[in-house]
Amino acid sequence: MVSTRDGQRAPGGPATHDVTNQAPPLAPYDASDDTALLQGLRREGAGWAEEDLRRLGRLAGSAQAQEWADLANRHEPELRTHDRYGHRVDEVAFHPSWHHLMRTAIAEGLAGAPWADDRPGAHVARTAGGLVWGHTEAGHGCPTSMTYAAVPALRRQPELAKVYEPLLTSREYDPDLRVPTQKPGLLAGMGMTEKQGGSDVRTNTTAATPTAEPGVYTLRGHKWFTSAPMCDVFLVLAQAPGGLSCFLVPRVLPDGTRNTFRIQRLKDKLGNRSNASAEPEFDGTVAWLVGPEGQGVRTIIEMVNCTRLDCVMMSAALMRKSLVEAGHHARHRSAFGARLVDQPLMRNVLADLALESEASTTLALRLAGAADRAVRGDAGEAAFRRIATAVGKYWVTKRGPAFTAEALECLGGNGYVEDSGMPRHYREAPLLSIWEGSGNVNALDVLRALSREPGTAEALFGELALARGADARLDAAVTGLKHQLSEATEATARRLVERMALTLQASLLVRHAPPAVADAFCATRLGGDWGNAFGTLPEGTGLDTILERALPGGD
Repeated sequence: MVSTRDGQRAPGGPATHDVTNQAPPLAPYDASDDTALLQGLRREGAGWAEEDLRRLGRLAGSAQAQEWADLANRHEPELRTHDRYGHRVDEVAFHPSWHHLMRTAIAEGLAGAPWADDRPGAHVARTAGGLVWGHTEAGHGCPTSMTYAAVPALRRQPELAKVYEPLLTSREYDPDLRVPTQKPGLLAGMGMTEKQGGSDVRTNTTAATPTAEPGVYTLRGHKWFTSAPMCDVFLVLAQAPGGLSCFLVPRVLPDGTRNTFRIQRLKDKLGNRSNASAEPEFDGTVAWLVGPEGQGVRTIIEMVNCTRLDCVMMSAALMRKSLVEAGHHARHRSAFGARLVDQPLMRNVLADLALESEASTTLALRLAGAADRAVRGDAGEAAFRRIATAVGKYWVTKRGPAFTAEALECLGGNGYVEDSGMPRHYREAPLLSIWEGSGNVNALDVLRALSREPGTAEALFGELALARGADARLDAAVTGLKHQLSEATEATARRLVERMALTLQASLLVRHAPPAVADAFCATRLGGDWGNAFGTLPEGTGLDTILERALPGGD
């Protein structure tokens, strides 16, 4: 060791290598030290979970958990197609740190647990937990998200749900591959896309052939992008005699034999390196029908709605983590005679990032509240959830890459090296706008909801009306949105959905955030007083108030 953390030379260290003006490690810190998050948790009906959330936040920000995140991404999963004797096994090996992250996430209820929790706000508590635990790393959020999302789809086949739901909602993690019903808890994945179609799943060619046993089929075909192939069961789309249908595929059959699930290779991805994504092939693979034949998309759409919410959640978590890293660096780094955090341009950049982060977190929690109330039978919230989740998925995930790039730049060259963790966040961000439908798919889904599902537009404008009269810029934007909606076409769908997202975020901030935050957001995102990059907030913006609210421990 050359120097101590306070910049003094260590005994025997060379005189040429004093280390000064470098930020100390961020960890340990409290990842739940986020005013907007805690206020949203209470507002959306899950205040009862605050104590557990604060405990999870301290764990997420601990040096140990941050090390788990780093190691899980440095030591990527390895595919083992055969054992030493030549038997086909198709297993994926993970670093121990991955298992530590997974075990914690499942024990904390971040997988299927909310479906077994009758307390109002259970789904909000899970989303808030994801926003906090997301300060570790994003890859292991994939299997926990799919496990959460599989439950409502599986309920379309009550006899299967009766067997598997108690295991999918368990808080016990068991990575061993064996008969599902002999395990204390299960993970679920999904296999929808194929080479020739991608999001156009109706072009799937995987064939499902009925067997003599009612409800049991055999599958033959391939999948192009199946994440988390180490899961216990999968929801898979395939072409049955009655059309595209949904099936439950276990890795191990009830008699203990391996189901045919040949993993051809793992994807070499830009980010999400800790998580295995695979190309499996089916050949006589045994599967159980979920929902009626020919209604595969309708059956699995509930799963998609859940995972789209998680895309919003994880994007917001990445933003918050990146902001915390940038703020920490700016507080400890000096240049040109002053701390970075005290310099006007840096304060402007950090405050602008803080606005974006709070708007994304607040929207994620509002969507979670809608999901929670929809599950409990609130039709109005179900309609709002349907359209607002697609809107949020489109916009928040689009903002993630630009946000993480700006936050990385706050660290300068230090942010460009892997040890800082910022390159991992930057690589992770684009995935969330691709997973569960790219921008075009989500924009078109919004148009589909508006035209085919009565009540969605009314639900959205009903939400916006709650802030009517509070800000003239917001009122004008809502009026303009109604005009845009009357003239919407596929070619203009992105512009429409962007305006929906910004008015929705603005309405939430006007109602729930301090005036300085709401005013700055409306002035820039709706009023046009904003440049093309972060850090262009207008003169007179309440930067001090925004930063005091946003940065952990105060400015």
